[in-house]
Amino acid sequence: MAELQVLEVVPGEKRRVKIRFDNGEECTLYRSEIRGLSVCEGALLLEEGAYIPEELYQKVLQRILAPRAKKRAMHLLEQMDRTERQLYEKLKQNGYPESCIAAAVDYVKQYHYIDDLRYARTYIRYRQQKRSRQRLKQDLMRKGVDGPTIEQALSEEYESDERAMIRELLEKKRYDPSGADEREKRRVCQFLLRRGYRTGDVLAVMQMAADGEF
Repeated sequence: MAELQVLEVVPGEKRRVKIRFDNGEECTLYRSEIRGLSVCEGALLLEEGAYIPEELYQKVLQRILAPRAKKRAMHLLEQMDRTERQLYEKLKQNGYPESCIAAAVDYVKQYHYIDDLRYARTYIRYRQQKRSRQRLKQDLMRKGVDGPTIEQALSEEYESDERAMIRELLEKKRYDPSGADEREKRRVCQFLLRRGYRTGDVLAVMQMAADGEF
């Protein structure tokens, strides 16, 4: 029978214990959960250097950690909507092994509690009046949404007039092309480009300002 070695046992807050195994995985168990095992099983888990049977390891994963990971995932999504990657990273921070995280993510996806396309649509819908298409795309990529999903969401939701948005930003900055030197014009141009607006749109609106069209 295959065995795993307990490499490290670290007591934590709220009567929790972090256990690290020689297969590269680690998990966090409450002492009450350990007491729910047999005396021998609990003692093995808490003994650094001990070898535990694969059967006990799988028992901890499937009977204790996987159900708790699913409940934790549901609780996290009740607090706020998240992308799949955000949920994965949060569960990882909470000390769940990879297999339990995968099971929890699959569970919430099965019931559509998590949906990256829905998340992207909502994100775009409520932020498009203040952010460029490219900026929204960058934001969603950082949140772990894949490219095709972002493009689909943008095609369905994005309706903003980016030139009007550029004009509004110039007005807020009280940009005066007649009094601006080349350095100031470059600075304003770079500011707009960093916000994800296309070069052609930025130059066109700045030219309109120079021509006194607004």
